[in-house]
Amino acid sequence: MSSQSTAASSLGALTLGAIGVVYGDIGTSVLYAMKEVFGSGHVPFTHANVYGILSIFFWTLTMIVSVKYVTLVLRADNHGEGGLVAMLALASESVKQRPKLQRSLLLLGIFGTCLFYGDGVITPAISVLSAVEGLEVVSPAFKKTVIPLTLVILFGLFWVQKRGTGGIGRFFGPITLVWFAVIAILGVYHIGSHPEILWAISPHYALGFIIEQPGTTFIILGAVVLCVTGGEALYADMGHFGKKPIRLAWFAIVMPALTLNYFGQGALLLEQPEAVANPFYLMAPEWALLPLVILATAATVIASQALISGAFSVTKQVIQLGFLPRLQIHHTSVRDTGQIYIPFVNWGLFGAIVLAVMLFKSSSNLAAAYGIAVCTDMLITTILTFYVIRYSWKYPLWVCLASTGIFFLIDFAFWASNLLKMFEGGWFPLFIGGVILTFMLTWHDGRLLYKAKLRDDALPLQDFLDSVFMAPPARVEGTAVFLTNEMGTVPNAMLHNLKHNKVLHERNLFVTVQSHGVPWIGLDKRLEVTPLRHDCWQVEIHYGFKNDPDVPGALALLPSHGCPPVEAMMTSYFLSRDSIVHTVGGGMAPWREKLFAQMHLNASAAADFLNLPSNSVVEMGSKIEI
Repeated sequence: MSSQSTAASSLGALTLGAIGVVYGDIGTSVLYAMKEVFGSGHVPFTHANVYGILSIFFWTLTMIVSVKYVTLVLRADNHGEGGLVAMLALASESVKQRPKLQRSLLLLGIFGTCLFYGDGVITPAISVLSAVEGLEVVSPAFKKTVIPLTLVILFGLFWVQKRGTGGIGRFFGPITLVWFAVIAILGVYHIGSHPEILWAISPHYALGFIIEQPGTTFIILGAVVLCVTGGEALYADMGHFGKKPIRLAWFAIVMPALTLNYFGQGALLLEQPEAVANPFYLMAPEWALLPLVILATAATVIASQALISGAFSVTKQVIQLGFLPRLQIHHTSVRDTGQIYIPFVNWGLFGAIVLAVMLFKSSSNLAAAYGIAVCTDMLITTILTFYVIRYSWKYPLWVCLASTGIFFLIDFAFWASNLLKMFEGGWFPLFIGGVILTFMLTWHDGRLLYKAKLRDDALPLQDFLDSVFMAPPARVEGTAVFLTNEMGTVPNAMLHNLKHNKVLHERNLFVTVQSHGVPWIGLDKRLEVTPLRHDCWQVEIHYGFKNDPDVPGALALLPSHGCPPVEAMMTSYFLSRDSIVHTVGGGMAPWREKLFAQMHLNASAAADFLNLPSNSVVEMGSKIEI
C-alpha cells in the first residue's frame, strides 16, 4: 500500500472517529433545539418567523462553529492539544511577564473548567431524556416510563465506564454516521415538499427577524444556543483526532446534515403547525418512529460517553496542574494512555445527573437549565484566545480585536440571554460549578500554604549531607529514593529514617516531581540530575499535564545522565505521609483549612499516583500545621 493511500485511510479513520466522539453532542441537538424555540411561547407561529428562526440557526452554526471554533480556535493548539485547560495554559504562559493578569486569567480559566462539569451534568440528562421522550410520540401510554427508562440507560452507561471505552469506541463513528445520514434524509424528505424553505439560508431573514423583534430575539437566544451544544468539544478533542479530520467531518458531514434536518423541521412546521410539540420525531413516518427512538437513544448515549470521557481527561489535567488532590485513576487500555476511568468522578457525575433528571423531569425543563454554563465557557474561550493571539502570536492589537471582538459580542449576547433563565434552572449548573470551584481554589491555596510551611521548617539539603558525612552512619546496600516537594531541602522521610533506623543506603536519590503547563514533555527533557557528592543525587522529573507520572520509568533514564542504574529489587521509595493540622490565624478561613485537611486526608496514595511498586514503598508520618 502506498504512503498516499495509507495517509488517506488514516484520515478516513480519524474523520470517522471525530464524527462519533466530537460531534455526537451537537448532532443530537436536533432533538430539542427547534422545539424549545417555538415551544417557548415567545415566538408567534408565522411563516416569516419560521424563516427567521431557521436563518438564525444556520448563521449561529456558521459563526460560532464554522468560523470561531473550526477556523480560529483550532489554530490555538498547545503542542497539538486543545480544550479549555490547554488554552488556559497557553494564555497563562503568554502573559507570564504580567503576574496580576496571569492570575486573573488563571482564575477565569479554572472557573470555566468548573462549569464544564456543570455542562457534564446537564448534557447527558437532556440528551438521553429528549431521545426517550420520543416514546410519548409513539404512544402516550409510555409517558410514565420515560424517566425510569432514562435513569436505567444512564446507570448502564456509567456502570460500563470501568470496562473502558476501547471495546465500544469502534462503534461510535459508524452509529453516529448512520444518525447523521438518517437526520439528513428526514430533512430532505420534508424539504422536498417545501423547497422554498432553503431561501432561509439568506442572512437577510435572520437580520429581518432581529430588527423587527429585538426583544423576542434576545429572549429566544437562550434556546437558540441549544443548536451549538458540544461546540467546545471541537477544540477539546483536537489532540485525539487532529485539526484536519475535525474540519473535514464538520464541513463534509455534520454541518450539511444538521442544516438539512433543521430546514426539514421548518418545512414540516409550514405544513403542520401543530407539529411544534415535537417537530423532530413528527418528521418520521409512523412505522419508523420506534426505530428512530432507538437510534436517537444510541446517539445520545454516544454523545454522553464522549462528555464523560472528557470529564475524566479534564480531571486528570487539573490534578496535574495542582487544583485537585490525587484521585484514583484506572487505565483501561494498555495501548492508549488517554483511556482512563476515575471512579469518584464517574459516580459523582451520575449522582448529579440523577438529581437533575428527578428535579427537572423533562427535556424542556432541562433546556431552561442548559445554556449558562456552556455560554460562559464559550465567552471564556474567546477571552483567552485574544490573549494568546495578542501576546503569544504577537499580532497587532487591531487584528486581535477584530478577530475576537465579533465573537465576544455574539457570545456575550447568548450569555446575557441565558441569564434570563437563571431562576428557571440556570442556577443548577452554576451551583455545581461553584461547589467544584470552591474545592479547587481551596486545594490550590492550601497547597501553597503547605509548601510554604515545609520551606520554612526545612533544612538545606547540601549543608545537611555535608554535616551527616562528617561522621557518617552505617550504610546498607541498595538505593533509597526520597520523594520531596521542594528541591534542595531535606525530606522529612529522610530525617525519620535516620532517627529510627540510623542507617543510610549506599546510593540516595532526592526526587522532586514537577508538573508543567504544557500537555506533553518528552523523554529527552524528563530528567534533570544534580550530583550532591557522597553517592547522592538530586533528581527533578518533569511531566506535562497530559503525561502519566511514572517515577520508576523516569529513573530508568538515569544512566544516560551519568548515574548508576536503579535496580528494582534493591530500591526503596521513602515518602512522607503528612497529616494537616488546622491552626487559628492561619492563611485561610478556618472552614477552608478544615476542608483542605479533609481533602488532603482523602487524597489517593502518592505511591499509586506516581506508579511506585507497592512492595518497595516506606511511608513516614508527620504533622504539618497551617
